[in-house]
Amino acid sequence: MPTRVPCVGALVHDDQGRLLLIRRGRPPSEGLWSVPGGRVEPGESGAEATAREVREETGLTVRVGQLIGSVERPGRTDDEVYVIDDYAATLVGDPHPTAGDDASEVRWVTGEELEDLPLTPGLLETLTAWRQLPRRFRPETDRKPA
Repeated sequence: MPTRVPCVGALVHDDQGRLLLIRRGRPPSEGLWSVPGGRVEPGESGAEATAREVREETGLTVRVGQLIGSVERPGRTDDEVYVIDDYAATLVGDPHPTAGDDASEVRWVTGEELEDLPLTPGLLETLTAWRQLPRRFRPETDRKPA
């Protein structure tokens, strides 16, 4: 029976409806794009771990909200499975991310941009099922009146 490793992920949308993504800088899924997140440290709540992981990987501060859903993904070895609780999170303060910790890049993405990125396995399907996709950019309707 594989070891179940508690992990978290953050579903952060900005005021334009874009989704915060990181490019993973280490295994598993090195080089692929995903939501910020990682392992829950001993003594941490899921919300605390989510806020910490976002800060470490993006430099941003978030307020963690409700649990959106959970997924299981293969761990680094056949002996472990990551049990990932994904939380909604709201940006607090500066909206300009900076890659850190095990993220090699970080950015806000629209729906169109999401389609063109190499994503971690199952991310697009999960975001779709949970209705957490970033908003599509429609220049003709998104412009503010002059």
